[in-house]
Amino acid sequence: MDFLRASLDYLVFGVLGLMSLLMVAFAIERWLYLRRVDLSRFSHPDELYVALTRHTTVLYTVGANAPYVGLLGTVIGILITFYDLSRTPETIAPGAIMLVLALALKAPAAGL
Repeated sequence: MDFLRASLDYLVFGVLGLMSLLMVAFAIERWLYLRRVDLSRFSHPDELYVALTRHTTVLYTVGANAPYVGLLGTVIGILITFYDLSRTPETIAPGAIMLVLALALKAPAAGL
């Protein structure tokens, strides 16, 4: 549990950063390709469609799943918070609980 508590932010933001890097790289690649596409090279509309939509699956997948990675980080952060609350015998101030829960919400904000 200590490893997860210490490295949760790094894991979530690392995955989100990698997803962002992939998305930017493929978006630039598509933009550069679309700037120099030669329509006369394609004999059939389906060939053109395949060429124009190549690598867009990566863009769709990253865009659709980034919020879920952030949500997973929040759920794990809240689980760690509740685990820590159950392990402390003394009463905890509500402000401390709200602070930890508010910090757990930074992962979906980054995912969005």
